[in-house]
Amino acid sequence: MTRLYKPSRRAVLAGGTAFAASLAMPAISRASSRPIFTHGVQSGDVDLSGGMIWTRTDRPARVMMEVSTTESFADTRHLAPLDAVPSSDLAVKRLVEGLPSDQDIFYRFVAADLQDMNSVSEPIIGRFRTAPAARRDVRFVWSGDTAGQGWGIDADGMATYATMARHQPDFFIHSGDTIYADGAMEDEVALADGSIWKNTVLIDEKRKVAETLDEFRGQWKYNMMDDHVCEMNAIVPTYYQWDDHEVVNNWSASKDLTADDRYTEKSVALLQSRAAQAFHEMSPIRFTPQEPGRVYRKIGYGPMLDVFFLDLRSYRGANSENVQESESDATRILGQEQMAWLKRELAQSQATWKVIASDMPIGLVVRDGDAKFEAVANADDGAAKGREMEIAELLRFIKTANITNTVWFTADVHYTAAHYYDPNKAQFQDFEPFWEFVSGPLHAGTFGPNALDGTFGPELKFVKAPTEEQGVNLPPSAGLQFFGLVDIDGATQQMTVRLMDRADTELWSVTLDPMQAAI
Repeated sequence: MTRLYKPSRRAVLAGGTAFAASLAMPAISRASSRPIFTHGVQSGDVDLSGGMIWTRTDRPARVMMEVSTTESFADTRHLAPLDAVPSSDLAVKRLVEGLPSDQDIFYRFVAADLQDMNSVSEPIIGRFRTAPAARRDVRFVWSGDTAGQGWGIDADGMATYATMARHQPDFFIHSGDTIYADGAMEDEVALADGSIWKNTVLIDEKRKVAETLDEFRGQWKYNMMDDHVCEMNAIVPTYYQWDDHEVVNNWSASKDLTADDRYTEKSVALLQSRAAQAFHEMSPIRFTPQEPGRVYRKIGYGPMLDVFFLDLRSYRGANSENVQESESDATRILGQEQMAWLKRELAQSQATWKVIASDMPIGLVVRDGDAKFEAVANADDGAAKGREMEIAELLRFIKTANITNTVWFTADVHYTAAHYYDPNKAQFQDFEPFWEFVSGPLHAGTFGPNALDGTFGPELKFVKAPTEEQGVNLPPSAGLQFFGLVDIDGATQQMTVRLMDRADTELWSVTLDPMQAAI
């Protein structure tokens, strides 16, 4: 098992005493009255000179923070404290800036009870590494889909997180469905082989669909009750996206819950608002002043890598038959503002590799019922129609602007696959070839495989999914939980993509040579 990053007991005692003393606070108080940190620490959105840090307390508290480039905190830098208060569900996060590049950063929190400032917590510590300013080997992992389809924290826990952490990645891309707010859980689930799945950890917020703000917050806190999740959070930065299950299955502005008896709150707009607040409170995603709730963004991770995080959920038109022949608001999936941003940022990128992290796949057919479609593809294998037109526009732009080395990473469909998009095999041909890699689930039901739509000429290079005999919605104990492991070689700038399973078996890999390497 991967261990939560912790300093030695001596370092904790010495560091905690020194930190408290520097704030003119007593270092000793009765343990029963001390604040505690309830859900560990997280970091995220780390770049060359900064990153987000996060924690949560059990009561209103003043959270003191410090960062250091040494494990001993010998060169500590104190940050202004933040108050953990009920309006943010006692969670605090901040952007730490002005850090040296390519450096291990250790961060430490101590909390003082706002009603008794002499009551001071034990310290809690995490770490991350900033992006490099020069070429070095870079490693990251990606996947999606956590605690879905009723499969919660069992006796083994969310073991794929432990497997990923053992690879010591620089960061983790969570590609969406970070929670399942619409997936109520039960204590036990009967399996097809006659055995019983037991959700050994369960809270009231997971026993029903999320409707209130506190219930959405509870979905996030539930995941952080898993030891493997908390241990990875403490040592690996997570870059979060969202998809539909953060709110309700297949949601858009037109989602109708009238006939869904699970919901007393029928307004999807209100559910979305509460879900978005919980998402930003409980994750270390950066704040965008121009649009405070924005999820799409770019993170530069040194000269070889820029990561572009898409949001295919917030700006889309309603799910439909997806065969419109002219563009309109009904065919949007990126939306005009996000499309303009993505084109601009891709054109300006000087990085060797441009990773497009998408919460949904391009060529896989993802249905919403019998007649509507949830993702981009419309299953007609013909010219670009509906939402495909927006993707066609983007692919044409990438070719015309001579933007090289774009690679797509996604999740959503609950199995793993590799797709190569070849214009020579496509109906829409005005683009350069590219790869799309699919992974997940992390800890949810396994499904698939889905059909591929021929509009953009995808060729299936590899797939691992349940067999027909195995059926669908397989539990994590079946072993079909997947993540991707990506290495960029600092010397050759080659990118190697490996598709992995929960047992850390390498299922398939490919090494990509860069075109027109940036440096």
